[in-house]
Amino acid sequence: MSNPISDRIDAFCRQRRVQASSLIVTIFGDAVLPRGGRVWLGSLIQLLEPMQLNERLVRTSVFRLVKDGWLSAETVGRRANYALTPWGRRRFEEASSQIYAACAPVWDKRWRMMLVVGELSTRQREQLRRTMFWKGFGLIGPNCFIHPGVQLGEVIDALSAEGLQALLPNLVPMMAEDFQSAHAASDADLVTRAWDLSALGQSYAEFVAMYTPILAHAQEVSVADDEQAFLLRMLLIHDYRRLLLRDPELPDALLPKDWSGRQARVLCKELYKLIEAASERYLDKTLQLADGPVLVRDSAVGERFV
Repeated sequence: MSNPISDRIDAFCRQRRVQASSLIVTIFGDAVLPRGGRVWLGSLIQLLEPMQLNERLVRTSVFRLVKDGWLSAETVGRRANYALTPWGRRRFEEASSQIYAACAPVWDKRWRMMLVVGELSTRQREQLRRTMFWKGFGLIGPNCFIHPGVQLGEVIDALSAEGLQALLPNLVPMMAEDFQSAHAASDADLVTRAWDLSALGQSYAEFVAMYTPILAHAQEVSVADDEQAFLLRMLLIHDYRRLLLRDPELPDALLPKDWSGRQARVLCKELYKLIEAASERYLDKTLQLADGPVLVRDSAVGERFV
C-alpha cells in the first residue's frame, strides 16, 4: 500500500535541483528560532541527511547564507553555531505572520499607496521594486505601488533596513479611503491590474492536491515515527512558505470566492498540528549547540497556528 508521506519525501529527494539554502532557512525559522535561535552545524547536517543532502552541500549552503547576510557564525572551539542575523530574522518573522496566521487579514477598506516622484536610476527602481514586492505591494502604472493592508511606517523602516534610505525623499506614502466612485476603478479592477493571481492560485491548488491525501493518511494511520513527522513538517512549511513568498496577502474581501489559498491555509494548519508533537520529540533529541546542550523549546514562544 502506497504511503503518501514517504512518497512526498522520496519525491523531494529525487529532485534534480534541491534548494538546500531555502530549506535551511525554513528549518531555522520553524524549528531553531523557537529554541533560542542558534544551532550547531552538525545538527543541521544530521537533520538534512535523510533528505539525501550530503554534508558538503549543507556546509556550502550554510556558508553561502552567511555570505548573503542570512546567517552569522559563532565559533566554539573547533565547532560552530549558526544563527539568523537580525536581517534574516526579520525576513522570516515577516513571513511567519502569514505562515502561522489562523486566517486572512480583515480589510479596513483603505488602500495604502507609495508614489514615486522625481528621477530614479534603473538600478534604484529595481531595488525599490524588489523590496516593495517582498512587502506584497502591486504596481499600478510605473510610479504607484499599492496594497490594501500593510503599515506604511513599517514599509519605510523596511526600505531603510534594506539600505535604501537615499530613495525615501522620492517616495510619498498615501492612504485612499474609497475607490468606488463612478470615475474610479473598482477594488476588483485594482486587484486585477496590480496582481496576477492566476498562477499563484494554480500553485495553491497543486499544494492542496499534494497534501490532502497526506493529511488523510496521517489521520487514519499516523506517521511512522518522530523523524518522519519532522521531515514531513519541514517539507510542509517549506512548500507553504515558498508559496507565501509570492502571495501579497490580500484580505478575503478582495480574493475570488473559490480562492485555493484558503484551502491551503486550513490544510497546512491541520496537518502541522497533527504532526507537531511527534516532530518536537525528534527535535528534542537532535538539535544541539556546539558545546553540547540540547536546545529546548522556549516556553515564552507562542503556539503556532492558534
